[in-house]
Amino acid sequence: MKSNPLISVIIPAYNEEKNIGNCLKTMLNQSYENIEIIVVDDGSSDKTLEFVKSFPVTLLNQKHGGPGKARNLGSNKAKGEILVFMDADMTFDKNFIKELVLPIIDGQFKGAFSKEEYISNWENVWSRCWNYNQNWPQKKMIPDDYPDEGLDFRAILKTEFEKVGGFDDVGYTDTWSLAHKLGYKPHSVKGAKYYHNNPDNLPEVFLQSKWASKRDYKFGLAGKLYALVRVSVFVSLIVGVLKAIKYKEPFFVVFKLVYDLGAFVGILEMMFFKKLSK
Repeated sequence: MKSNPLISVIIPAYNEEKNIGNCLKTMLNQSYENIEIIVVDDGSSDKTLEFVKSFPVTLLNQKHGGPGKARNLGSNKAKGEILVFMDADMTFDKNFIKELVLPIIDGQFKGAFSKEEYISNWENVWSRCWNYNQNWPQKKMIPDDYPDEGLDFRAILKTEFEKVGGFDDVGYTDTWSLAHKLGYKPHSVKGAKYYHNNPDNLPEVFLQSKWASKRDYKFGLAGKLYALVRVSVFVSLIVGVLKAIKYKEPFFVVFKLVYDLGAFVGILEMMFFKKLSK
C-alpha cells in the first residue's frame, strides 16, 4: 500500500441537523488530505440534507433503515482502500484520521479503533447522567483500562470489509458484526482523539435509549424478557435513586425513568414489529 492511500469516511445521518455541520467542518479540516467523505442520509425528516448540501462531500440517500444499511451503502460507493466509519454527532482532532489509519497503512493491523473518545457536552446534566448510567468515566466514553482489542471497527481495509459482506442489519450493535464475521478484532491506536455528544435533553435520551435497546440479546426471547424486567418502572426507580445518591445528582432519577422507558419501548418495537432502526 502506498504511503497516502485514499481514505473513505462514511457518515450515516438521521435527523442530525444539530450536529452534522460541526462534524463535517472538523472532518474537512484533517491534516491527512487524501480523503473522500460520504454522508448517507437515512431518510431524515429535518434539515440534515440541507446542511450537508452546503459541504463538498458525496451525499447519498436511502429510506429510513438504520445506520448499518447506510454504512453498507456508503461503503459500496467508496473508492478508498481504507474505510472509516464515524457518526454524525462526532467531531475530530485535526490529526484524527492520520493517527487512526497509520498502523493500517504500515501493515500492522487490518482494522483499528481509538480509545481516546471524549464527551464534548459534559456541562449538560443529561449528558453527564448518560455517562453515569453507562458506568463510563468522567468526560470519556471508553475507560482507560479498556482492552487494546475492541469490537467496534472505526477503520478497516476495504478488502476485509467486502470479504464478509459488510455489516449485518442487527440493530444498535451492527458495527460489532464485522469482528464476529472476520474472526478478529480491531486494534487500539494512540493519538486519534475525537469527541462525542451525549443526548442533552430528555426527548433525545428517550429516542437514543430506544435505539440502543434494539440489539442482540443472549438467550433470545428469555434475554429480551429479562431486559424488559430490568427497565420496568419499579426497578428503574430503585436504580435511579441509588445512582442519584452515588453521583450526588438528583436529576438522575428523572433521567433513569425516561431512559428506561425508551429502552422498554425499543425492545417491544423489536419484538413485535421487527423494527431495528431508530
